[in-house]
Amino acid sequence: MKLNPLADRVLLKAVETEETTASGIILSTATKEKPEVFEVVSAGPGGVVDGNVIEMVVKAGDRVVTSKYSGTEVKLDGEEYVIVRQSDILAIVE
Repeated sequence: MKLNPLADRVLLKAVETEETTASGIILSTATKEKPEVFEVVSAGPGGVVDGNVIEMVVKAGDRVVTSKYSGTEVKLDGEEYVIVRQSDILAIVE
């Protein structure tokens, strides 16, 4: 099955984070917070949203930083995704 976001929404997949700190301390899964860096799986076409024309800036393959608690979590075929509005994306990681 495939998810295709509508309007100004973007489908994201979490990027795996380091399990060990720079000083070598191993983090347990209980201390981890929700990841804020994601990879764009797909993006909607943009268009007119709430009377404003939205041009999509992100594209599949981009790595982005989002607001900490934004989006809707979706599980599909055993994979976890997050759907956010493009305005919830704070930056593109280059």
